[in-house]
Amino acid sequence: MKIGIIGAGNIGGNLTRRLTALGHEVSVANSRGPQTLTALAEETGATPVTASEAAKGAQVVVVTVPLKAVPDLPAGFLDGAAEGVTVIDTGNYYPQRDGRIAAIEDGLPESRWTEQQIGHPVIKAFNGTYAQDILDRGRPQGTPDRQALPVAGDDPAAKQAVRDLIDELGFDTVDGGGLDDSWRQQPGTPVYGNRGDADAITKGLAEASPERTAEFRA
Repeated sequence: MKIGIIGAGNIGGNLTRRLTALGHEVSVANSRGPQTLTALAEETGATPVTASEAAKGAQVVVVTVPLKAVPDLPAGFLDGAAEGVTVIDTGNYYPQRDGRIAAIEDGLPESRWTEQQIGHPVIKAFNGTYAQDILDRGRPQGTPDRQALPVAGDDPAAKQAVRDLIDELGFDTVDGGGLDDSWRQQPGTPVYGNRGDADAITKGLAEASPERTAEFRA
């Protein structure tokens, strides 16, 4: 599969490592330019590109940049993507880093805000996952206590594509509902940073409160 990754930090870098190892054709971009991605490209075989080029021909695009950087993504960066492209949003709102985003403070789910900024539906996944776990904790399908990740989004086909990809990476998934339900996996909720199995994640999603914890408010 052709996959574009925008953001080469901890999550983006480790997704690049694992997805190339699984045989996917990965293009990776960051804010500093492809010349700064030489080492990652040599390690993984991924193609370093600009953010404007990352989605070209891609069936899946991963947006994994700080929330404050989302509005600065190049206009039309998804225009060259494959028809029906699935966009994964891994982002989290951290006011100390991102500044105050009024709509999110007022209760708009973080991924709904990101969707509005980029003008394309997104699937929320990996936002509560430790980056190192992507490399270390993947297990074969059917393994007892296999770690599970929540996945939220409105498009059933896109959501299934993401769940299939996560399964390939070695993790179970739990349907986190539509994007308006994605607050259940935002920072401060029971599933954020939770390494539990599918039962534990299902329980955590059900127990989540829509009230943002003080730690994650501006």
